[in-house]
Parts: sequence; C-alpha cells; structure tokens
Amino acid sequence: MKNFKVCIVSALLTATATTATAGGILTNTNQSIDFLRNPARDGAIGLDGVYSNPAGVAFMPEGFHLGINWQYAHQTRTVTSTNEVFKYGRKNNGSATKTFEGVADAPVIPSIQAAWNKGNWSMQFNFSVPGGGGSCEFADGLGSFESVVGGIAQKFMSMDALADGLNTATGAGIPLNGTEGYDMNSYMQGRQYYFGFQLGTAYKVLDNLSIYGGLRLLYGTATYKARISNIMVKTDGVYVSFENVLPKIDPQVKQILTVGSAVLPGLKAKEAAGILSLDEAKLMAGLENLAASKDELAKLSKYSEGVNLLCNQTSVGIAPVIGIDYKLNDQFNFAAKYEFKTQIRMTNESTVFEASEIAAVNKYVDEEKVNEDIPALLTVGAQWAPIQIVRINLGGHYYFDKDAQWYGNAQQKLKSNTWEALAGAEWDINDRLTISAGGQITRYGLSDEYMNDISFVTNSYSYGFGINYQLKENVKLKAAYFQTDYDSYERTTATGSDSFTRTNRVLGIGCDIDL
Repeated sequence: MKNFKVCIVSALLTATATTATAGGILTNTNQSIDFLRNPARDGAIGLDGVYSNPAGVAFMPEGFHLGINWQYAHQTRTVTSTNEVFKYGRKNNGSATKTFEGVADAPVIPSIQAAWNKGNWSMQFNFSVPGGGGSCEFADGLGSFESVVGGIAQKFMSMDALADGLNTATGAGIPLNGTEGYDMNSYMQGRQYYFGFQLGTAYKVLDNLSIYGGLRLLYGTATYKARISNIMVKTDGVYVSFENVLPKIDPQVKQILTVGSAVLPGLKAKEAAGILSLDEAKLMAGLENLAASKDELAKLSKYSEGVNLLCNQTSVGIAPVIGIDYKLNDQFNFAAKYEFKTQIRMTNESTVFEASEIAAVNKYVDEEKVNEDIPALLTVGAQWAPIQIVRINLGGHYYFDKDAQWYGNAQQKLKSNTWEALAGAEWDINDRLTISAGGQITRYGLSDEYMNDISFVTNSYSYGFGINYQLKENVKLKAAYFQTDYDSYERTTATGSDSFTRTNRVLGIGCDIDL
C-alpha cells in the first residue's frame, strides 16, 4: 500500500477545473453572443469576427466598432464509479457503485471586441477568456481519493483475515483489529482562468480579399483546494477515529509476520510439491504482500488528522494568429484562421514541497513549472446568402492537440486530434430583428488512459439560438442560449469501472456600438 498522504495528494490534484463551454480540450470558442446564437461564425463578416474571422472584419464599414458580451455558464460533471471498496463506506449503503457530481459555475465570462476601420485597414482588439472561465466544486470529493481511504480499510480487513487464517492453522491467538468499514468527509474545488488579449491588423489586399496578422497574449491563473477530514474506521460495529485504530495495527502486523515466518517455509514446500490448497495459497500470498508493505503501514499515523491542500498556478504565453477572407461576390464568403500553439508553463505556489515517486504529485510541487500548452487551431468557414435577408453558414475546426505539451505527456494518451463541424443560419425578419440558430459536433480522440475524475471531456452535440435587435442606428442588442449535450464515456479499470458525462448550458447578452 502506498503512502497515504501521497496517494491522497495524487488523487486530489490530478483534478483540474476547466469550464470550457465550447471548443477543444483546453480552448473556448464561445467568445461572443453571436457564437451562442449560431456557432458557425468562421466565415461570417461581423464584429465578433475579431475572434472568429479577423480578416473578414476589414469588410465592415469604416469607423470604430465596439462589442461587449457577457455570458453565464452552468455545468455539471458526473462520474459514476464502481469499486469494491466503496461498499465498506458508511454513506454508501453497502453499494460498490457511487456517483460523484461536480458543479461548475462561470457566472461572468466577459469578452470585448473592438475594431477601427479606415480605408483598406482594420485595427483590432479582443479581450476574452479562451480557456477555463470558472470554478468546479465537488462537495463530496472524488472517487479517486475515496478509493484510497476505502483501500486502507480493506487492507485492515485483509490483515484480520490473515490473522484469522494463521490462528486457525497454528492456534497462535493473534488479536483482530475488528475493521468493518470506513467514513470520511472530503471536498475539492478548482478554479481556472486564461485571460486573452489579442491585437492585430487586417488589410484588404484586393476589393474582395483581405489578410490578417496578430498576436494573442494569455495570462493563466488557477487555484486548487482539497480537504480530507474526519477519517473514521468502523471497528467492532463502532466508528472510531483513524488515529485510535492505528495502535492496534502495528502489533498485529508484527505478530502476523512473526507467526507467518514460521509457517511460510512449509507453505512454500507444499507449493513446490504441487499440493498447496487454495486457502493455503491465499494465506501465503497475503503474508508476502504484508511483508512488502509493512513499512508503508507504519507511516500512516502522521496522516491520521487528514489532509488540507492548496496550490496556486500562474503563467503567461503568447502566440501569433493569422487569417484570410475572400468574397466571391455578394452571395459567398470564405475564410480561414490559424492560431499557433501557445506555450504555457504554469508556475506552482503550493503546500506540496517534496517530490514523490508518484508523478501526479510532482505536478503540484512548489515552484514546479507545469506544461499546459493551448494547442494550435485551424478554422475554416463559408457563408452563403441565397437571398439578401438569409445567410447560411458552415464551419470546421481542427485542434492540433497531440503537438502540444501537457504535463506527463498527457496529449500522447489521446488517440487523435480534436475536430468539430458547425452549421447555422440567420434570417433578417425586418430591418431591426434578426433570428438565428446553429449547431456543432465535437469529436475527441479519447482513451481510457487519458480520462480521469474531473479533467475530462466527452464527445458532444451543441446547439444555440438567439436574436439581434437594432435598437438604434448605431446600437445593436443581442441575446442567446447555448446548450451542449454530452455522450457518456465508459471505461473498465483494474479496480472497477467508471462512466463519465457532463451537462452544459449558457445564457448570454451583449451589444454592438458603432461610432
């Protein structure tokens, strides 16, 4: 059995709290209300194009254009885990299957788009949250670290079984520790934001062709909090504190190993002769396992009070963005954009000061630099206006996930890169009111090795709808709703199984002002 605190730290801090409402694994693409009401904006011409189609903004009228957007996103992340140790938990009613749900709220996802067009030039600025955007809270903790506490109780129970087997075989009279189950309180919260500041310029090379070049600076900040407390062990029908059980463990281990050392030679002789019974084989295996883990058991006392952890991370990254837009005529528009990979090295300020043999813990050692690159992204889009008041949009996104650098080379655990297909339409009801709707399909190259309790995504279908209302000649109001329906991802592990899924709903309002 591994060191208790190391296991808990590992389980708690492998969790992250990204709240991306649309886009790739680490990338948010919902940077405007226009996206919420019609996600296929990659080939559209509008102020939101400062993010989605910056080259196309050059075709907007001359003057200064300002867009302000506010979004509220609410998500849940649900992991249903099956592990035999859960049935020993006080709150689990004897069930080996337990559901852990995290609530992720991003009450304020702001973005600002601004452009100044003069002649063939368009000077542009964008502020947004291209990654993260909120906090996720698991009020009852996670299965990955409850299983550690449950595993300790199971270990104590197996020691009783060993003692009972030796008592039956030798009459040694080794006392039992009486473990029957466990109880605990646990909590985990993660918060992550990547604030993006983008400056760039578009230029109309021809009357129907424009190009764009810019730079995006990302400032990343994250905080992870975790707590394990009130660890209890059920012994002889009564729940007592973990520290009060430990005094029974050390003498029991010593007695088991002392008696076992006398029994093992005979068991091994029977094994060599091929006459070892099933019960004797279990006894021999149990003795060997206990001998290998006795030193780890002796370390448990210092962690009996539980665990309180805090890790803050910060980083800055910068990457170029380029784009192109081509207007075939008044009916067709085509565009493409490429965002280069943003190198991110998050620096830890943590209560974890020592490296461990468990890699997940080392990710959160104080002053450690952690790879969290935002992968490169290629987008293409097209818009067709069959009649003047109707526009039909198509788009595609391709994320170069496997070329990024993530901690522990997590990107290499993916089977493939992420891709998305988008479609939508707009209809100008009259001179003031526009309605629109659209959808998006997202497909990830997931694998069992990549998935973990909270930093997970699953394949999804998204749809959104909304309105634009021309309040004044130079003021446009916007409102939209966006929802993502996620598939379930099922995996089988050495200790059981897990089922992962999520929910996501977003509301947004905004306005565009022309000056």
